[in-house]
Amino acid sequence: MNILYLHGLKSKLNDEKRRILEKYGKVFAPDIDYSGKHIQPQQILRNYPDTQFNVVIGSSMGALNGYIISNQIGRPALLFNPPLGKYAIAEFSLEPRFTTGLSPKQLLLGGKDDVVDPKETLTFLSDHLQEHELEIKIDPNLGHRIPLDLFKEQVSYFFSKLCY
Repeated sequence: MNILYLHGLKSKLNDEKRRILEKYGKVFAPDIDYSGKHIQPQQILRNYPDTQFNVVIGSSMGALNGYIISNQIGRPALLFNPPLGKYAIAEFSLEPRFTTGLSPKQLLLGGKDDVVDPKETLTFLSDHLQEHELEIKIDPNLGHRIPLDLFKEQVSYFFSKLCY
């Protein structure tokens, strides 16, 4: 299984989270510079022209790009605090590579996130309910950062639902 992991805006995939993901497959975690442009799905995928990703996982800005990539390649996504409500929907429109059906998404939102407003994300998702199978968990005490134990729990649950 090939896992595309996309880090957030001033972040990287740390060794502990990489080890958790490596239990499920080969991890591709590009080092992305978001300073010039936040939405970069085409640039990210261009780095892997011969790689078929089975799942997409992202956090914050990486979750935003992961949402778009998941739609484009038709693969499931696990998204932590994606800032979906901050950008115009036109920026999300990419030609899908596959038309095999909806790409299911599992989201974890922090109720106390002071970086990405979970209400904006929920509003965006409610406006696009016909587009995806969604599973949304809101942790009322969670801020923007995802603690290791919660990351491990969500990753385990996400992969337990897949038939790979």
